Amino acid sequence: MKILIIRFSSIGDIVLTTPVIRVLKTQLDNAEIHYVTKSRFAGLLKENPYVDKLHLLGDSLNALITELRKEQFDQVIDLHNNLRTRIIKMRLGVKAHSFNKLNWEKWLMVNFKINKLPSIHIVDRYLQTTAHLGIKNDSLGLDYFIPESDEVPLEWIPVTHQMGYVTYAIGGQHATKKLPVKRMIELCDKINRPIILLGGKEDFAEGEQVRLFFERNEAEAEMEAGLTDVLNKRTIIYNACGKYNLNQSASIVKRSTYVFTHDTGVMHIAAALKKEVFSIWGNTIPLFGMYPYRTKFTILENNKLDCRPCSKIGYKKCPKGHFNCMQKIIFDFYLPE
Repeated sequence: MKILIIRFSSIGDIVLTTPVIRVLKTQLDNAEIHYVTKSRFAGLLKENPYVDKLHLLGDSLNALITELRKEQFDQVIDLHNNLRTRIIKMRLGVKAHSFNKLNWEKWLMVNFKINKLPSIHIVDRYLQTTAHLGIKNDSLGLDYFIPESDEVPLEWIPVTHQMGYVTYAIGGQHATKKLPVKRMIELCDKINRPIILLGGKEDFAEGEQVRLFFERNEAEAEMEAGLTDVLNKRTIIYNACGKYNLNQSASIVKRSTYVFTHDTGVMHIAAALKKEVFSIWGNTIPLFGMYPYRTKFTILENNKLDCRPCSKIGYKKCPKGHFNCMQKIIFDFYLPE
């Protein structure tokens, strides 16, 4: 059976589809699994051993459909379910099963705080699209395969971090999903370990603000040595934002002791790598079903607000102006030695 899976974007959403790829390949006899996504996300799937062929959406949807029609698929599993995927399904003309995005339920939650959302993770909702084939959840969690060429050597990491570190992914697709810099500094102070900051080039400047706060020159180090020993201050920041590609960043995550992250793709990569995750939520909520999947995790959020969630995605700034979902979040966690 030749099956096409569709998910165009984004990083986290594609990682969350990996159990579907795996169970289809391993539970069906002679299954040939094809996957279509946007060109810029190809690196997420190229090393996946359960994907037989990858198709990439570039500038032309028509060219992609022409390519796909040649494959003569038996089934389409649509895990994106938008206008473009509907066009693809119509043009291919084969049996298709589509993911329920719960747009109505999310709208009710965002606009009226009426909770009609099912208590089920999005991965399990993705897997429901395969139920007609007799597919069962294998309970193995998410997959993320790092190419050997992208494994970051230990010597690329500062000596201060080579004996162990915590990863903090400071990025976020929208500003209302990210802690303000002052709160990032508070969080790093509480973590009190060597920390590697991960993010894109656009996050580097904020990462530098955090790094510089904890930086000490030689004179300060001598004066504060006793105080540092008494207070057990151990936060040392390596700002790696923009320095590694996505797979290299995943390699950094894989080696870390703990992972702190906003509601972003790195959270799901960390879950795939079975790391213990501390997940920080601002204007979005875990009830949308996209919390860390099948790994140990702690949710950090402010539940004492009647304006949250204000969006199912995010904004450039707080619509209310106070940003209390992040400004007043309590960092209540414990890191064992």
